[in-house]
Amino acid sequence: MANDPTQRTYRAPCPGCGAPVEFKSAQSTHAVCGYCQSTVVRSGDVLQRLGKMAELFDDHSPLQLMASGRIALDGKDTPFTLIGRLQYKGDAGVWTEWIAFLEDGSTAILGEDNGAYVFTRRIDPGREMPPPERFRIGSTTAINGKPYSVAYTGQAQLISAQGELPKLPPLGQSFGMVELRSADGEVVSIDYGNTPPSVERGRAVLLEDLQLKGLKDESVKEEKGRQFNCPHCGAPVQVQLASTKSITCGSCASIISLDSGVGGELRAAEQDEPVQPLIPLGSKGQLQGVQWQIVGFQHRMGVEPGDDEHFGWSEYLLYNQKRGFAFLVDSEEGWSLVRPTTGAPQLSPTGRSATYLGTKYDLKYTYEAETTYVLGEFYWPVTRGQKTSNRDFASSKGLLSLEQTPNEITWSAGDKLTSDTVAKAFKLDDKADVLKRDDPGPFVAKSGMGCGTIILVAIVIIILLILLSRCSSCDPRVENCSSSGYRSSGGSYGGYSSGGSHK
Repeated sequence: MANDPTQRTYRAPCPGCGAPVEFKSAQSTHAVCGYCQSTVVRSGDVLQRLGKMAELFDDHSPLQLMASGRIALDGKDTPFTLIGRLQYKGDAGVWTEWIAFLEDGSTAILGEDNGAYVFTRRIDPGREMPPPERFRIGSTTAINGKPYSVAYTGQAQLISAQGELPKLPPLGQSFGMVELRSADGEVVSIDYGNTPPSVERGRAVLLEDLQLKGLKDESVKEEKGRQFNCPHCGAPVQVQLASTKSITCGSCASIISLDSGVGGELRAAEQDEPVQPLIPLGSKGQLQGVQWQIVGFQHRMGVEPGDDEHFGWSEYLLYNQKRGFAFLVDSEEGWSLVRPTTGAPQLSPTGRSATYLGTKYDLKYTYEAETTYVLGEFYWPVTRGQKTSNRDFASSKGLLSLEQTPNEITWSAGDKLTSDTVAKAFKLDDKADVLKRDDPGPFVAKSGMGCGTIILVAIVIIILLILLSRCSSCDPRVENCSSSGYRSSGGSYGGYSSGGSHK
């Protein structure tokens, strides 16, 4: 365990059952008894019982109390141990904050949300935080002189806790939550469950980089399915992932909301005009060195502002227990693999480009997107007709996508894939022709026009003028005056990932 020999641990009997309750951090004020689930508060050397804690939501996390690891902080390799756990629920889902005890006696938070992890420490923001309603999605604010973009505002509530805790908001009481993102990948969380609000700052981490020991056994981590009958047709529906918020019935394709849990009231919405995924749900394949499983599929349609021509694309929701979720996107321009970013790319004043981690991406498309058909399981409450405002950017290094809803902005980044890569990953060589797309080539950003380009543009303009002149003098009684257009949009580079952003 990560422990400083100068730190004194404190142990006392639980006032509820008499079992020992230990405090390893001097900063911890509360604990949950591991035997009777009593919530106790420490007052000097005396423990007082506040009540009983609700049962933990089983999220099948590979983490558990007393797991230990190492992380680089301020240029120093720092050991830590997980001593507490807080589970929160918001309008976008459930997430967990693990209390990490550092060797200097301080604590940090390892946030876990749908397989994504962020390591944060409390900071002094240098000013009084405004109320949460003052933050507007997409606006810019400064923390200690550094600019951040407002990525999320909403309400959250504590639903359960475990172990030793430096803070304990009232159970089930809503409070404000604001999340900020920087262009270099930092995340700042403002928690209004405390007075004054607590401000934490950190970065995304991968579990394998934390050198963790004491994780749950693989047998414990295997996800046990839940089953219920479809409220629309009565057919059995199996839920595989604990984080699932929406699922479709395999028999009638109705979308079923699991917001109230499997045992709660189930709401279903019938779907017609089915769209069959080219890669079957449940398929497993390795992309970019990670073993993924396809757990969800959605078809989406988009339209550019002022245009009445719609275009479509498909998104496969991929899952890996340690990497969380990603999206395999199938569009007219080819295949791509994208994941939500932790930081917020910096938009140029004109919005024609975005910079992320030192790379500039140029705007390619701006459009409104709508979900038209879904299959499988999703970690956010998906509905048919769900709409977002999208902007797609590209550079020679990859893709960048922005999706915005009224209370959240989600950025996704990724890379294009060749058709052969997708076919081989999911062992679909027999479908190679069906999966064939325009394979990616280098994206060249717009630059100054050369002489040859100017000549080419002039020729195109002359041809257009001739065609327009012809259309204006066309007599529909004599000849066909209609024309048809073709748009080679690549559709979305990213997937809708509401709920994947909270620490």
